[in-house]
Amino acid sequence: MRIIAGKYRSRRLHGPKGLSLRPTSDRLRESLFDVLAEFVDGSRFFDAFAGTGAVGIEALSRGAKEVIFLENHAPAVNLIKKNLALLEANRGVRVLTVDALRGLRTLTKENLPAHEQLEILFLDPPYDHAADYDRVLSFLGSATLLSENSLVIAEHRRNFELPEVVKNLQRVRVLRQGDAALSFYRLRKSSASEWVSQ
Repeated sequence: MRIIAGKYRSRRLHGPKGLSLRPTSDRLRESLFDVLAEFVDGSRFFDAFAGTGAVGIEALSRGAKEVIFLENHAPAVNLIKKNLALLEANRGVRVLTVDALRGLRTLTKENLPAHEQLEILFLDPPYDHAADYDRVLSFLGSATLLSENSLVIAEHRRNFELPEVVKNLQRVRVLRQGDAALSFYRLRKSSASEWVSQ
């Protein structure tokens, strides 16, 4: 695994040796950040079911002002910390050793000011854990964590269809690549931006 662009461009990360992890491929990660483009710079980026941390670290490399990693599998948490240490990335990062839903609830209780609310939330549960998609998207669709400008992205199997609407979340785009897909969601009360719907 390598960082594709930004401050840490071309730096290699430690991979999941012997761990039951499925890292987001370099190619899919590149496609994701091609869509996000300049919106990552200055954003707060949330990497749930973070695994190796490669997606969140890519966001950090591209200028995210804060990246929050949520991962409850201890060996994966150690891998995230190892990769951050490898890059000497110790500013603007938080690693929470917690279930994604519990971590989201904790963050909601922090009552972040509107301008500091999480802006980009990436969810990548194990593909065969369908219930995780439902519980996390349902929480995000009903909680106060999101601002109008927030974007939620869920990685999933290409042949696994996520719902178009989850409470207050509206799917605005699906990007398919190989066996994987990315579903993009916005709050229903906010209009979908052109950069998402293109």
